[in-house]
Amino acid sequence: MIDWWRSYCGSAPVAGDWLGRWNGDPILVLLLLIAAVLTMRLPVGRRGAGLAGVGVLAITFVSPLCALSVALFSARAVQHLLLIGIAAPLLAIAWPMRGRVAVTLPLSTAVLWAWHLPVLYDAALAHVGIYWIMQATLLGSAWAYWSSIRRASAMEAVAGIAGGAVQMGFLGALLTFAGRPLYASHLATTVSFGIGPLADQQLAGLVMWVPGMAPYAVAAAAQAVRRWQGFATGRATA
Repeated sequence: MIDWWRSYCGSAPVAGDWLGRWNGDPILVLLLLIAAVLTMRLPVGRRGAGLAGVGVLAITFVSPLCALSVALFSARAVQHLLLIGIAAPLLAIAWPMRGRVAVTLPLSTAVLWAWHLPVLYDAALAHVGIYWIMQATLLGSAWAYWSSIRRASAMEAVAGIAGGAVQMGFLGALLTFAGRPLYASHLATTVSFGIGPLADQQLAGLVMWVPGMAPYAVAAAAQAVRRWQGFATGRATA
């Protein structure tokens, strides 16, 4: 029988043992293998993105990062950045969803901010089922958002990218400048890493605030290149 009332990634590791804490959950590994097999049936252009996305999911949940995120909120920020900023846009290329930016942007924003409410965040770290609801909704809403960005007109895409960057940066800033630790789950788990819970939380905010902007910058650059190519093609055929 599954013990639901626990942290999915196990107990918080200490500085000396987290690198050996790989997650061998057979159900998770099987699902990732199935996803990889299904990805191999995609056209070549989408297949590479799909395999890369599945690989990022494996790093997120199978590698020692899973255990480290139990101890450090900053590691959790890295995990979520991999999930919504790298895996989700790759999966959006491989398996695009339908949706409009006007819907997916507020939806993904609401999901991200909701799971950073202390009561929901701490609940996710204490219950396996809630943990996977958190991860699934974060990935699913980000997947829909990036899919809608790819389908949108140039102006709509730029507005959506700017909106996504602003909400991510604002959440990162709030965490960086908070005057006290917000998450009970990490109050006693950071000490062996030589960092206090407030400093760990501030580092998490910086991860969201600085590297967290990179996916949006890449998306904006891709839109600029696509627009320029369309403009050049139009001139060439004129």
